[in-house]
Amino acid sequence: MRSLIRRIKKTYHMAEPHESKAVLDNVAFLSWLQVITYLLPMVILPYLFRVLEPEKFGLIAFAQAFVQYFMILADYGFNISATKEISLCHNEKVKINKVFGAVMTIKTALTFLSSLILGVVVYFVPKFNNDGMVYVLSFGAVVGNALFPVWFFQGTEKMKYIANLNIIGQIIYAISIFSFVKGPQDYLMVPVINSVVFLTTGLWGQYIVLKEFGVSFQWPGYKDTQRQLKAGWNIFISNVAINAYTTTRVFAVGLLTNNTMTGFYSIAERIANVVQTFPLSSFSQAIFPRLSKIFHRNKTGALEIMQHIQHITINISLICLPLIFIFTPFIVRVVCGGNYPPTVLSLRFLLISVFFISANAFRVQFLLVCGKTDIYSRIHITMAIIGLPLIIILISYFSYVGAAIATAVIEAGVFTITYFTLKKLTF
Repeated sequence: MRSLIRRIKKTYHMAEPHESKAVLDNVAFLSWLQVITYLLPMVILPYLFRVLEPEKFGLIAFAQAFVQYFMILADYGFNISATKEISLCHNEKVKINKVFGAVMTIKTALTFLSSLILGVVVYFVPKFNNDGMVYVLSFGAVVGNALFPVWFFQGTEKMKYIANLNIIGQIIYAISIFSFVKGPQDYLMVPVINSVVFLTTGLWGQYIVLKEFGVSFQWPGYKDTQRQLKAGWNIFISNVAINAYTTTRVFAVGLLTNNTMTGFYSIAERIANVVQTFPLSSFSQAIFPRLSKIFHRNKTGALEIMQHIQHITINISLICLPLIFIFTPFIVRVVCGGNYPPTVLSLRFLLISVFFISANAFRVQFLLVCGKTDIYSRIHITMAIIGLPLIIILISYFSYVGAAIATAVIEAGVFTITYFTLKKLTF
C-alpha cells in the first residue's frame, strides 16, 4: 500500500502544478458523477429485475444493446478525435466554431441515417417487428446521446458540466422508474424514461455550449467536414470493432437464446461494468485531453506519466477484484433476489476480463494520445475478427456463460497485443 501511495504522489508531481490540479479537479467531478450514476443503478437494477421479471428485463436489455450500435454510428470517432482537437485549440474561437459546426452537422446526418436503418429493421425483421415499440421508443437515447457534447466538455476540460447534467439526469431517471414502473405491463415506460432523460441532458448540454461558452454554430464547408470525417475514421472503425465483441455479447445472447437468459446475463454484465468503470472511467476521461497536451511538448514525459498511471490502476485492481470475486454469490443474490449459479459464474469470468481491461486502459489510450490511430484500429479489428465467432460458438455450447468466457479470452488477447505493440513503438 505504501508503494502504491508513493506511485500516486510521483505521478502527481510529474505534470505541471496547474495541469495536476486540472486533472485532479476533473477526476473529482467525474468520480462524484460515477458515485451517483453507479450507486443508483445498484438500487434500480434489483428493482427492475424483480418488477419486470427476467423476460421483460431481458427484452429491454436486448433493445438497449441494439440501439447501442446506432449510438456508435452517430458518435463516429468524435469522442476521441474532436476531444483531442478541442484540447489543442480551445483558446481559438474561430477554430472551435468550425470544429463544433462540422462535428454536430455530421452527427445529425448520422443520427438521421440511423433512424432510417432502425425503421427498415423493425418493419421487415420479425424478431424486431414483434416488439417494435421497444426499439422505436429506445431510439430517443441515440438522439440525446448525439446531442450531448461530451467531446466538447472533455476537450475544454470542463468536466463539471458532464457531471452535473448526468447527475440530474440519473436522479430524474431513478425517480421516474420508481414512480411509473410497477409491473411487467409497464415495461415500455423504461425506454420512454431513458429516452426522455437522454434528450433532456443532450439539449441542455447544447444550450450550455452555445450560451455559456459563446460558441456559434457554423455550417461547415466541404473541407472542414472531410477533415473531421478523416480524423475520426480510424477511431470509428475501432469503436465498431470493439463493440463487435462488447455490445454484441448481450445482442448475441438475445439472438441465440431468449429474453429470460438475456436478462440473467445482462445483470452479470451490468454489475461487471460498475466495477470496470468506477473510478477508471473518470480518471481516463480526465487524463486524455491533458496527456495529449503534455505529449505535444514532451513525448517522453507523457509516456512516463502514462506508465505510472497504468501501474497505479493495476495495483488497485489487484487489491479490489479478488474481494469482489469472493463475494460474487452474495452480490448476485442481493441484485437478483435468489441464487443463480450460471449468473455467478458469468460474473466471475467478466471480472477476469475487467482485470485485463484495467491493466491495459491507459496503454490503449496512449496509442490515441500519440496519434497511432491506425495501430489502435488494427488491434481491435483483429480481436473483433477473432472475438465475434468465439462469442457465437461459446454461447451455442455454454448458453450465456459462454459470452462471459469469450469476454475474458478476448480482453486477455487485447492486453497481450497492446502490451507488446507499445513496447516496440518509438517516438
